[in-house]
Amino acid sequence: MIHLREIRLSLPDSETQERYPFAVPAVASLGEMPLIFDSAVTFLVGENGTGKSAILEGLACATGSIAIAGDDPGRDPTMAAARALGARLRLTWRARTRRGYFLRAEDFVGYAKYISSLRADLEQDLAALDAEPGPETYGRRLARGAFLNQIGHLSQIDRVVNQTSHGESFLELFQRRFVPHGLYLLDEPEAPLSPVRQLSLLVLLREMIETGESQFVIATHSPILMAFPGATIYALDRGAPHRIAWGNLEHVTLTRDFLDDPEAFLRRL
Repeated sequence: MIHLREIRLSLPDSETQERYPFAVPAVASLGEMPLIFDSAVTFLVGENGTGKSAILEGLACATGSIAIAGDDPGRDPTMAAARALGARLRLTWRARTRRGYFLRAEDFVGYAKYISSLRADLEQDLAALDAEPGPETYGRRLARGAFLNQIGHLSQIDRVVNQTSHGESFLELFQRRFVPHGLYLLDEPEAPLSPVRQLSLLVLLREMIETGESQFVIATHSPILMAFPGATIYALDRGAPHRIAWGNLEHVTLTRDFLDDPEAFLRRL
């Protein structure tokens, strides 16, 4: 299902236009031509620095999306520029939703460490409570129950993110936190995934669209993910985002040419 139909940039003053991210051509172009979403899955494609992440992060701030890894976009100090962009993005909805989340692959490792640290702190606090002298009171039992409940919940998350492979834990967290009728913003989700796991992610996307009526906007470099049937692909390499067919993507043609004759490429090294 398509929840978000388009985004457009309300142009800032000339001084602000010269700053990041407004100076990025792909971002600036949204002031003249909106980015239209007419598929349940939309990919933003381009080399590093072309504005994929800038647009996605600004959209996360504009929609009030929550982050399931890393800090909340509204408070994350690394997303100050994204909040400035988000404040100037104008959204057109088909059906407004506040469900879904924002996920950057690079935040996942930090998130895993945070869960482990939080669990260890609670276990230490529980041990301190048990070590306190005095009778077993009702209040003490309530406090112990609260600690055990939180530790149990964090233990489940810890098992997901720290006790399986990076790719497996990434996929499992992605699936466990899925809520139907959501807008999901994913920045390079292929980073921790093997080619086989990327195919698994395609299967999850299909299930979430068909049974969960959800929408995805994904910034990626992966030819495998971009092959999702019926997806809209926007290339940002020329500045203004423009639609492109999967077979015409440089990512696809370069990968195909390399696999056909790797020696021709390696001889240049």
